[in-house]
Amino acid sequence: MMKIVIRYITLFLSISVIHTCALMAQEQPSVRQRADGYFLRMEYAKAAPLYEKLVDTKKPRVVDVERIGMSYLYLNAYDLAENWLARAASMEGHSKETELSYAEALKHNGKYAEAKSVLKGHAESYGISDVLTREIAGCDSAVVWMASPLPYDLRNEREINTDLSEFGAVPTSNGAIYTAEPKITSVAKSGMTGQPYLKVFSASRDNASLTLPNIMPYSYNDAAYHVGPVAVNKNEDMLFVTRTYPGDAVQRIKQDGKRFLKHNLELKIYKNRGNSWEEEEFPYNDTEAYSLGHAALSDDEQVLYFASNMPGGYGGTDIWYVELQNDGAWGTPQNAGSLINSAGDELFPAIYGSKMYYASDGFPGMGGLDVYVVEGEKSNFRNRRNLRYPLNSAADDFAYVVMADDDDAFYGYLSSNRKDGMGGDDIYSFYFEKPKINLTLKGFVYDKATNLTLSDTRVSLIGEDGSVVSRTSSNADGSFNFELGVGKAYTLTGEKNGYMGDPTVIAATRPNADTIIRADVYLSAMKQRGDKFVLENLYYDFDKSHIRPDAALILDKLVSAMRDNPTMKVELSSHTDSRGSDKYNMLLSDKRAKSAVDYVVSRGIERSRIMAKGYGESRLINKCSNGVKCTPAEHQANRRTEVEVLEY
Repeated sequence: MMKIVIRYITLFLSISVIHTCALMAQEQPSVRQRADGYFLRMEYAKAAPLYEKLVDTKKPRVVDVERIGMSYLYLNAYDLAENWLARAASMEGHSKETELSYAEALKHNGKYAEAKSVLKGHAESYGISDVLTREIAGCDSAVVWMASPLPYDLRNEREINTDLSEFGAVPTSNGAIYTAEPKITSVAKSGMTGQPYLKVFSASRDNASLTLPNIMPYSYNDAAYHVGPVAVNKNEDMLFVTRTYPGDAVQRIKQDGKRFLKHNLELKIYKNRGNSWEEEEFPYNDTEAYSLGHAALSDDEQVLYFASNMPGGYGGTDIWYVELQNDGAWGTPQNAGSLINSAGDELFPAIYGSKMYYASDGFPGMGGLDVYVVEGEKSNFRNRRNLRYPLNSAADDFAYVVMADDDDAFYGYLSSNRKDGMGGDDIYSFYFEKPKINLTLKGFVYDKATNLTLSDTRVSLIGEDGSVVSRTSSNADGSFNFELGVGKAYTLTGEKNGYMGDPTVIAATRPNADTIIRADVYLSAMKQRGDKFVLENLYYDFDKSHIRPDAALILDKLVSAMRDNPTMKVELSSHTDSRGSDKYNMLLSDKRAKSAVDYVVSRGIERSRIMAKGYGESRLINKCSNGVKCTPAEHQANRRTEVEVLEY
């Protein structure tokens, strides 16, 4: 199966909790034994750093490199997953699953052409399949959708989002309820994610924004493990709460000769009784056999939809439903059918009028979970369609709910772990209004040294919040174009194998009529021995050598270039201006170069491929030597970090 179903692991079946049934008693287990134990128990946040210690050697084991990549993939750290899986896929003896996981990481990072190339190579080696065909089709669709994004405005709900996970916002009369990892140091934490167990929160609504987050004080939040997501009826006196089963009736599984206990998900019904909530059992929970959760009520509240991997489905997790009987009981579960469900996973159903919105990774999509819409009810649905970009992205997109929908606009909430967020899963509000003015950006991609145009370059339009607004590839003549939003500022970036690029800033424009503006992208070559360039805007704190967050973003460009060119070796050099003693400047620059190299190695690049060198003030690029009076800008030009290609 192509998909490793990240969200299935982290938000559905294994919101489940994994415990080891029995462990061999041993004193002071080795680093490898600890790493392997954590990995098998799906405690990836603990496994990855231990494996990183094991591979920082001349001859690392391929399985260790693979498990680092897989751990980061499960943890949704897709940049790190791509780096490590690229390294694993280049090593002799890697598993064929590593290639598929590498393609999955590439898709999550929006690199659809590269993912398609890996998938086609895998098909040539191991044969084509329906799943591979679907994934390749998804890459093609994503490229088209990103080049022509639909006119939605998405806003990160920063008043309630944190660097942990928040998702599954459900509108209420006073605001919304949602699921989140609480930022409380004293609470128990999941071994899988390393973060606190999920709880149910509420938020107020101030105009269009959610604010004043608060953990709900009621009994349904008292469970030992994960709680949420939640569905609510129209009267807001009945809740359908998904939670990890806390008792002893658990599923028993075996893996690599070890036995584990798996706490599956169950659905609980809570009814308001004044100042308290009374718990009722949903009759079709079976925690020893499967998980069940993610409830949604039809508009007339006569049908309850939910997600489950119970027997009888089409594969993975399916959408099921039950009907309310005359006696108030829920009828026998029925599968919602093959138009909705697939061999992959379907999760997070939501109903608005005659439409169902839900998340799936089983149809051609942009990567991870995509949101789909269908029309109908029960098992009679039609017109399934992907909601496309930007509602869907290269990341996991799910828990889509509509608050209002009319002829002029519609809006609601979406959950996503896309890169521009606060961290983990975030809640976004979305709004659609028919655009009034067309604002078009046109430009070319150039080689910075030769001024020749460059074709087949990935060009990205980045919003002010760091999100990818649109993405395309330059044409044969190096040209590209984007549709812009009125009154919005952007940044253009270009990526091409063998090059590194500088960003181009696009100022906000408010035209009174349809307008075309022009801007170009310039890339520096890294294709032969001796190619040298400055890592622009890589700054250190005064008298310090540690890597700042803004410097890490610059170094990540170098990581990407080295990952995409696995035979490249470089020297990374740090330079100072002439102020201060020669000896001190040499020591400081050497520390800075080594810190930068350590950071690059921590992102999955072999240490043997990058050399650190501090030159102090010995390679000034202007007149500003000792005793020469210069402007701050002239001194700044000498304080630089350079990269020189040693081998390509």
